[in-house]
Amino acid sequence: MSGAVYWLPVVFAGLMALAMLIYVVLDGYDLGVGLLLPFAEDDEKDMMIASIGPFWDANETWLVLGVGLLLVGFPLAHGIILGELYLPVALMLAGLIVRGVAFDFRVKAREPHKPWWNVAFACGSLLAALTQGVMLGRYLTGFAEGWLAWGFALLAGIGLAAAYTLLGAGWLIMKTSGALQAKAVAWARRSLAGAGLSVLLVSAATPLASSHIAAKWFALPEFLLLLPLPLGCIVLFATLWVILPRLAVRQAAGNDNWCWAPFACTVGVVLLSFWGLTYSVFPEVVIGRLNIWQAASDTAALWVIFWGAAVVLPVILVYTAFVYRVFHGKANALTYQ
Repeated sequence: MSGAVYWLPVVFAGLMALAMLIYVVLDGYDLGVGLLLPFAEDDEKDMMIASIGPFWDANETWLVLGVGLLLVGFPLAHGIILGELYLPVALMLAGLIVRGVAFDFRVKAREPHKPWWNVAFACGSLLAALTQGVMLGRYLTGFAEGWLAWGFALLAGIGLAAAYTLLGAGWLIMKTSGALQAKAVAWARRSLAGAGLSVLLVSAATPLASSHIAAKWFALPEFLLLLPLPLGCIVLFATLWVILPRLAVRQAAGNDNWCWAPFACTVGVVLLSFWGLTYSVFPEVVIGRLNIWQAASDTAALWVIFWGAAVVLPVILVYTAFVYRVFHGKANALTYQ
């Protein structure tokens, strides 16, 4: 196998992985903000929603792009994956729909309805986060049956929700100030242990859940080459453990220079974890069943889609960068005219 027949599926697999990585980071922090919403005061909840207001809808574009690339680039895999994950996908979409409706209605609602929309936003965020983790767990086990496979999927769901909570806390540290920022630091410190433990458990359980993945990780010399990934995660978690209490002291004294550091460290953990997962799976698109070349569309069709992606993807990237540039800095109160 050579030429476009070989490298076009690789390119599409890379684009799909990139879209899903960007989605996990960008929509991950606003899902995390939703998970933290019940722990804030009423006026703080408005500011938390305002901090994600300009971004959250566009963040979900990356999920649509990733699933779309799976459909057009690897239709055989799309049918298998979406068929196996029908229930969690339906629940995730329900959570995202409830979340979207609650986002708009809570701003316009009056007492006593507004607290109910806050609850709906938090519940929608929790449902979306948990189901995304369950889908990841089911995918990594090759959709195996049995209580062990489903137990691993539930563990992955809890782990992803914990990671999103840490991302959300880091985002609030960066985008807010005053009492809410101090609470965000405390939330980050509390969620740090849970997120670290979840990453450790999922990382340890993944090779046990899949012999295919275990063979790729624990063979020499690959094991030594991959060792920097878990070591890097340990360093980043240790950095968060050290800087969060110091950051609280600095911010109490009016020094907010390093407010971006917790979010950056958490994104680093996500990047390293995603890198490890990508290595574990590639070149298979359905573990134990199909690789990317077996599942790929016809080469002529991939060329057409490739040029479409070459136009659309840069536009989305530029638009995303523009929005984040325009709304950089601390969040302001969210209002509707």
